[in-house]
Amino acid sequence: MKKATLLPFFLLGALSADATVNVAATTSNLGMLARTIGGDAVKVTVLAPPDRDPHFLQAKPSMMIALRNADLLVSVGAELEQGWLPSALSGASNPKILVGQPGYFEACAQVPLIDKADASDRSRGDVHPMGNPHVFLDPERMAEIGRALAGRLGKLDPAGEARFRAAAEQFAKTAAERVAQWKKTAAGAQGVVLYHKDANYLLNLLGVPVLGYVEPLPGIPPTAEHLSTLVGQLKGRKGVVLFTDYQSAQGPDFLARNLGWPKARLAPEVPLNGDATAYFEMIDGWVKAVSSGK
Repeated sequence: MKKATLLPFFLLGALSADATVNVAATTSNLGMLARTIGGDAVKVTVLAPPDRDPHFLQAKPSMMIALRNADLLVSVGAELEQGWLPSALSGASNPKILVGQPGYFEACAQVPLIDKADASDRSRGDVHPMGNPHVFLDPERMAEIGRALAGRLGKLDPAGEARFRAAAEQFAKTAAERVAQWKKTAAGAQGVVLYHKDANYLLNLLGVPVLGYVEPLPGIPPTAEHLSTLVGQLKGRKGVVLFTDYQSAQGPDFLARNLGWPKARLAPEVPLNGDATAYFEMIDGWVKAVSSGK
């Protein structure tokens, strides 16, 4: 009987040259990045709808099916999907996309994170000890994630690696060009009140201060006392109140009305099948809103 030949571990995950890499992305921004880098070599399924808060989803059979069929899972990480992704992975029974395997890719592990905490403490709200996972509104970090993703796709589809890396560099080049203009547009902005710590990376990039949060603690709904305190602290200053599609307008409306500030509800994710153009247009909208508080 002929003895079986054992392949090196890293080759076991590689696909044939004409195969499509099935990618399960936890959010639509990550789906956008996977399509931008992978082009026609990937088929992307997004698990979290772009109009839903990815902190608070529940594992669904459709997620498990997508994960079962995936060659690569592209996740946010830093515990953003902690409430639902482990359950979905358990139901999917696909060992090649588990943490530590070539088929698992974590965006937040590719870039430095801000807002790190010593330990998870519910008295401080919904904190992320590993750092703030909302890296997607920072195009520079997204470019670095794209470069790392190109490398991972190249391991699964070696024939396409050069194309993946070229696509990642094109995304990074476009991002760098746009960042320079965005900084000019936002120059002089007085500051922003956010609902949640979801645009901190963008504001850091633009050099615009965060003046406060609608939430008294991350993930904790605002109280009348907290909102009144914010008004007292910020009265007489200039700024803008920003919140997202899935956040309540009640608190932002109160602050904008009592401070005399503009407010804007903005999308934090591209549409389900959004491309790089949609992503940069989304950032355009955020920068324009930030600049309305001058």
